[in-house]
Amino acid sequence: MTTTRLQPQVKVNRPGQGGPAAASAQPVPEEVRRQVLNRLNRAYGQLGALIRAVESGTECRAVITQLSAVSAAVDRAGFAIVASGMKQCLAPAANGSNGPSIQELEKMFMMLA
Repeated sequence: MTTTRLQPQVKVNRPGQGGPAAASAQPVPEEVRRQVLNRLNRAYGQLGALIRAVESGTECRAVITQLSAVSAAVDRAGFAIVASGMKQCLAPAANGSNGPSIQELEKMFMMLA
């Protein structure tokens, strides 16, 4: 049996290139960015292990456990970004930042649900 490996095709919307992030274009604070990247790198490694497990015919329970771990890691990364946006939105207007609107935050949160 031949297996075909799927290559990830990631398209990142950078500020000014359209997509949901273009409207508010607020950078994620450095500390949050590091935490999110750590979570995503961990999820990336877990996803590779998950793919190998499926390819090798690993039993269902182990595959579901790994799938749950990948999903939770990605969800936590998303929640960290949304929480950061909420903090920016609630920051005093005196700091000169225009964070995402309440509607934008709600939309981002619902995308993760």
